[in-house]
Amino acid sequence: QVQLVESGGGLVQAGGSLTLSCQGPRTFRNYAVGWFRQAAGKEREFVAAISWIAGVKDYDDSAKGRFAISRDNAKDTVYLQMNSLKPEDTAVYYCAAGLRYTIMQNGYDYWGQGTQVTVSS
Repeated sequence: QVQLVESGGGLVQAGGSLTLSCQGPRTFRNYAVGWFRQAAGKEREFVAAISWIAGVKDYDDSAKGRFAISRDNAKDTVYLQMNSLKPEDTAVYYCAAGLRYTIMQNGYDYWGQGTQVTVSS
């Protein structure tokens, strides 16, 4: 079983920044990791993904140029740096891990509990 723990969410004003962290087990380096988000009343959607050696990264169009995904395999942690935040970024953010790289939710086997990000206007 792979347990993932997100942290770093909170309340920020529009234009501000937050960095989310996803802490995994010691084998985390073997997994591709994705960040997804779910706003109230909406379906969960893809935000960003990173391959196990960080050689491949993908972003949703809404995140390109503002968000950056990275990983520190020595710390078993994946990060999502979010800049220029907008009220529409408000959502619960989830990290997910899987053995195959994908941007599709159903490709991930393990999910964290989520962390709330609220962007005020």
